[in-house]
This record gives sequence, structure tokens and C-alpha cells, in this order.
Amino acid sequence: MKFCNFATMTLLLSLSGKAASFLSSSSSAVTRRVKITPGRIKAHAIRSATAARGVGGAAAGASRSTPFSSSIRNSRMARFMSATADATVQKEQEENVIILPTNEQDEDLLKIRHSSAHVMAMAVQQAFPEAQVTIGPWIDNGFYYDFYFPETVHEETGEVVPARKLTDSDLKEIKKTMDKIISKDYPIYREEVSREEAKRRIEEIQEPFKLEILDSIKTEPITIYHIGEEWWDLCAGPHVESTGKLPKKAIQLQNVAGAYWRGDEKREMLQRIYATAWKEPGQLKAFKKMMEEAKKRDHRVLGKQLDLFSIQEDAGGGLVFWHPKGSKVRSKIEDFWKEAHVDNGYDIVYTPHIANLNLWKTSGHNDFYRDGMFQQMEVENEEYQIKPMNCPFHCLMYKDELRSYRDLPFRWAELGTVYRYERSGTLHGLMRVRGFTQDDGHIFCLPEQLQDEIVAVLDLTETILSRFGFDKYDIMLSTRPEKSVGSDKIWESATAALEGALKEKGWEYGIDEGGGAFYGPKIDLKIRDAIGRSWQCSTVQCDFNLPDRFGLEYVSAEGTRERPIMVHRAIFGSIERFFGILVENTAGDFPFWLAPTQLKLLPVTDSVVEYCQEVSKKAAKMGLRVEIDRGNERLAKQIRNAEKARIPIMAVVGVKEMETGTLAIRSRKKGDLGSFAVDDLLQELVRCDDEAIEMTTMGKTEEKEEA
Repeated sequence: MKFCNFATMTLLLSLSGKAASFLSSSSSAVTRRVKITPGRIKAHAIRSATAARGVGGAAAGASRSTPFSSSIRNSRMARFMSATADATVQKEQEENVIILPTNEQDEDLLKIRHSSAHVMAMAVQQAFPEAQVTIGPWIDNGFYYDFYFPETVHEETGEVVPARKLTDSDLKEIKKTMDKIISKDYPIYREEVSREEAKRRIEEIQEPFKLEILDSIKTEPITIYHIGEEWWDLCAGPHVESTGKLPKKAIQLQNVAGAYWRGDEKREMLQRIYATAWKEPGQLKAFKKMMEEAKKRDHRVLGKQLDLFSIQEDAGGGLVFWHPKGSKVRSKIEDFWKEAHVDNGYDIVYTPHIANLNLWKTSGHNDFYRDGMFQQMEVENEEYQIKPMNCPFHCLMYKDELRSYRDLPFRWAELGTVYRYERSGTLHGLMRVRGFTQDDGHIFCLPEQLQDEIVAVLDLTETILSRFGFDKYDIMLSTRPEKSVGSDKIWESATAALEGALKEKGWEYGIDEGGGAFYGPKIDLKIRDAIGRSWQCSTVQCDFNLPDRFGLEYVSAEGTRERPIMVHRAIFGSIERFFGILVENTAGDFPFWLAPTQLKLLPVTDSVVEYCQEVSKKAAKMGLRVEIDRGNERLAKQIRNAEKARIPIMAVVGVKEMETGTLAIRSRKKGDLGSFAVDDLLQELVRCDDEAIEMTTMGKTEEKEEA
């Protein structure tokens, strides 16, 4: 299994060139391969895309007005502009990375995490008998369990004892108890009981939350998992065979957080213990290093430090304010997105932010997604709904006139801002917000066009994501769930089209049996960032539901009216979340083409400020983003400030530079690089900006000029 490691950072950081090093310093790390066990997931793949692909080919570099006068200056410029990392160093970095498996990849790991959650719950109740258990699922990097601690009465004094608040020392005690349970190697076995028997047992041990869980289980028989004869819980599995199969030294309790029962702030406040669990201690060590690096890259911290965005609580939680610097980056992202879509046959559309509630009743959102929608507003005695999704609007546009089979496919793309209700406790920086812009797209096509359209979507996804340095993906194909709409024939043909598209691309993929949406099968794509984390990003979904609900039709070649296939697809998911991922992936060191400030002019004296302004205006006309330092600090401080702001290129400007029409260039990564003619430098910066995706060609261009 090929692991996504430092290739992403190498591509992204370009002029900044600051590759992550947190794992490369660990000489003891080794590459590991994950064995995929049989189970619900049939296959897994991490797919390595070819890096540095452009949209419709790379733009031609601007020619220089004057060639550099010496080969030394040429070599300096090539070194200055090139984003190519040292191949040997990159290879060493790749070899030094431990591959961290995921729940989707490795069913054995999933069992370890699930069983560890049960062992932790048993340990908590052994240490604190008053604790009541609720739920304890596995999560991406481990598991958690929620506990309720009621007030108790002191046996001797009769005084009311306040509910226990778990501390770090409590976690240490719980972990010691877990280790003892693991050492005793209790068998873990499954039992099937009737609903009545399960209820009797729960009432006997006085666990009211378990009764609610039992009521929510709609299938029978009820399954229970036991740890020896000591402890049991309602559970569907899977688990390891015995507690002795759990690796004590690869399990760590992390922290305690608050959580409302069922996510309802009107219900009991629970205490949630988060933990991480892996198959071996080496993986835990690598995970801890990854988390240390992730903390340094927190987009919320960097967003404030770099003045990119903010969440203004006075305006309400989960609403993003884009500051000028963040807006510049966002504009570059959106401009590239639009250009790529137009080049690939899409029409850009815009739709309203609200609509009559009847639209959401027709689409089914009012029935199925009401909890995620904001309250309606009344307009002239009618109810209007702020939109949680864009797709119903596109359906109305399609329905605006009768279509012919000759008109199809339609490809419509929209950067549409939607609003969804999220509980305040679930909000998290840019990753989970209440208002966000989806990079939405919908395709209306004939059944026989479906596979070709899916291939085109995957091509476009690859083009766009690789531009930002993401070229390692986890891909899953999700098939028909038990509850679904549409005929067997249409499900089979759509699933075959999705699978055929993946095979045509030559991409490996996993199959999530029954994991599709109720309205159609789908492909989900996760990207891997510079420190090895996976992020759900792109999705391609067939939809048989909305065309039916909206009565969408086209006239076939035979003159009959037929339903088109509708395809939902998003590449970023949302601009906000993708921006957060990008900030963390680059640690705020945006590639040159995305940097909010690409070049900062550092005037040594007030007499050169006018010259700086002339250079800045010329650069701005060429599409470059330039700032002029106020010049009220010593030069060393100006340089430090620019480096802290992650500005890739600095130009020291003194009287000599003004008189000779040059700039003394300093790269944040490589230090002083010498003086360059202004026109030469700006032309090369423009080329770098235009050819961001193919930065490795810059040095070759210099070689051609020298020849």
C-alpha cells in the first residue's frame, strides 16, 4: 500500500519550500503494509495520482524582456523559482514513514478499538461503581465512551455527594484497571436474547440509558457482548476473541470532554473519555507524533496568526468572516475552480439563498433533513426556507423547459452558499460551520452517457486536487443499502457505470456493501495530507430520487418521455473546509501561486518608498500580490516579520536598488539570493504564478535559455 507522505508538501510549498519534517527525523520508523481482512469491506486502495497536471495543459511562460547577464544569475533564479525537492531527501522521507491503517482498511484494527471501548467501560465501572454507561463507538483514530455520573449519598453520613468529575489522575487509574483486565485474558463472546430478556437484565442492573438504547434498536434478536462473566453491554460487534488480544501498550486514554445525551442540550450532561488504539506501539508512537504536528498546524490558530479569517461570536457561532488575506487565497481557489469547470464543459450558474418551503417539501428535505435546517421565515403569509442544499434549484432550472435527448448532458456548477443547523457543541473552526459554500455540480444525462460522465468527473477531480498538491487518495464505491428508491435495473446499471469509470481510470478502490445513499450508489474520495491524515473531500453520487420527485423528463429518440440520470458531485466538499485542510496541510506556508502576499518590499530608507510603490503598481498590473513594509523597523525585524507571515519572497530595497532598477531578493527558505532586474524578476514571478502546477519545469526553462 503506497502511503501519501511528503510529495504533497513538496508540490505545495513551492517557493516557501518548507517541507514537513516531523516524521523524517524518526530514523526508527519503518514502512508497514496493511493487510485487509475479509468483511464488509471487500477491498481497499490508496491511489497515487500523477502529480503536476494542469487544466488543459500548462500555460506558456511569459518571455523575459531582457536575459540575465550571467550564468550565475541564471542559476540563482532557477534555484529561487524551482519547487523541485531534492529527490534523495524525498525518497528517505517516504521510506521513514509508518503507514497508519484506518478502520476502513483494517477490520482487525476496528475490532481492537471496539473491544478496547468495552474494556474501558468495564474498567470505569469497576473503579467508579456509580457510573452509568451510554454509548462507546469506534472513531477514526480510536474510540470514546460516554458516562453519566449521578449524585450519590454517603453511606455513613447520609450526605449528598456531588457527581464525580473525571480528572487526569482518574484516567491513569482507569488505564491501570484496563491493563489488568487485558492481562486476565477474559473471553469476549456474543449472546442473542429476546427484547424482553434484554430489558429485564438492564432493569436489574439499573442502567436507564441502556433502556433508551434498547428502545432505539429496531431489529431482533438483541445481541449482547460479554467480557467473561464480569461485564456485558448491548452491542452488534465486531470484537476480538478475548481481552488478551488487545495490545496494552498501543492503547492510550487521551482526555475527557462533555457531551449531552443524544446531542440534546436539554438532556443529561455526560462525560466522554476519548482514547486512541492501534495494533502495535510503533503505530501509537507515530500517531502521537502526528498529533503533535497537527497541533502546530491547527487552522484556527494559524488563521488568527496569519489574519486569514475569524468566527465572530457577536454575529453567531459557525459563521465565517473572510479577512482580506484569506479572501485573496479564496479568490484564487474559486477562480481556478471556475476556469477548470468551464474548460471541462460546465456552465456556471447561480441560485437564490432562500426558497418557498414547498420546494423543500417536494425535494424531500423537509421530511428527511428537517433537523439540519434552520427555522422557516414568513414572507407574505407564506413560509420560506434558507437553503441547506443547492440541488433542488438545479432541478427547477432543468424543468424550466422540455428537454430532448439531443440536449443532454447538462453540466451545471455552482459555488453555492448553504446554511445548515449545527449544535453549538459540534462547531469546529472551518471544519464544521453553519454557513458554507459548496462547490456543487449536477449533471443530467442519458443512462448510456453515465459512465463517460463519471470518468470526466474523476478526471476533473484529479486535475483540481493535484493543483493543490493532493495526489494520494482513498477511494470507496458504496452500493445499494437495504432501504432505497429505484428499480433493481437502474441500481445495477448505475453501479456498473461507477465501477466501470473507476476501472477505466485504472484506480483501485474499496467496496462498501450497502453504504450507498438511499437514492443511488456513490464514489467517495478521501485525500491524504502532508502528515498522513485522511480527509473526506470529493464525492460522486447517482440520484434516482430527485428526478422522480420533480418529474424531470427528456424526449427520447423514440419520442417517449424518460427520466434523466442526475449526478451530484463535489470536489472540495466546501470552500471553508477545504481551506482549513489546505492551511493545515501547508502549515500556513501556501504555495507561491496561492500566497496572499507573494512578494514583500522592504524599504531600507524613506527615500526609496516611492520606488517601491512604482514596483508594486507594476507587479499588481501583472497580477502579482505585493505589499510594502511600512519601513519603521530595522531591516532584520522587517525580514523576521515577513518570515513569520509566511511570505515566500522578500525584496530588500535600498538606494542602490533604486538607482539601478533592481531588487535584492531574499527567499524565506534559502536566504539571500542576490540582485535582479525588476522586469526580469516580475516576468519570472508571473511565470511561477501561471505554472504553479508544474513547478518542476522552471529549472529546465532556465537551462534552455542558457543553451
